[in-house]
Amino acid sequence: MKWTDVPTGETHSAFQHFMVALGENAEVAVRRLNAEPVFAERLAAFAVNGGVEPTTSQKRAREIMGRIFGIEEAIKHFRINPNRQQLASLSEVPFSEAVLEQCKDTHVLVAVLPISILEIRGKVQDKGLFYGQDWYDKEQFANERGEVTWQLVRKTPVDNSFSKNWQEQQALLGEDDEVPTAQVMVYTIIGHFLATGERLFEKVYVRTSGVNSDGSPVYVGYFDSNGLNVNDYWDDYRVGSIGVSSSRKF
Repeated sequence: MKWTDVPTGETHSAFQHFMVALGENAEVAVRRLNAEPVFAERLAAFAVNGGVEPTTSQKRAREIMGRIFGIEEAIKHFRINPNRQQLASLSEVPFSEAVLEQCKDTHVLVAVLPISILEIRGKVQDKGLFYGQDWYDKEQFANERGEVTWQLVRKTPVDNSFSKNWQEQQALLGEDDEVPTAQVMVYTIIGHFLATGERLFEKVYVRTSGVNSDGSPVYVGYFDSNGLNVNDYWDDYRVGSIGVSSSRKF
């Protein structure tokens, strides 16, 4: 259909609003839509992304990393509508190009927006992405919405972190690494799967920095066809299937 044609049906009202908003520039815009496929594609992407135009920093990070879970992906898959302040906070990716190059095969770059584990679970409840559990429904860590931030989350457990207790696992982290929260890990695992179809931590668990009401570390993983597991365990126990997660510091 040419944009010079008048739409009918349910798209008519939206088209009218679009033309009115363009005002005296409507004719120029329609000519460009008809003559320039790239312009039309950019406009369509802008609409799908909720009106978010990637910054130069974000574009460069995507070029280096390849697939990321950015603002556009969060809007699409978690149906989040970030406000201006949140978008401003994410305008600059805080990692250097050198760090991104170093981590492009081992980490996922994630634009974290405020949404709790329980809210994420609710968004995807029809997709079978969470194992059937309700023990954490009233736990504080599962209701925390987290901070607006960029995260570089490691795709695999820290090397040699299995069969070690919480203290021993933390000692394995490099000076540029830290243990992400449970919210960040669930956000990353579920979001990355929705965007790429890849299951992270499919056959292992990893501890997070989140804790339950008793103070025990929360761990997540075994994200197989039965869904993501969220559990907790005493920090002084060594378990062969529980490693530790990590992410890069700014």
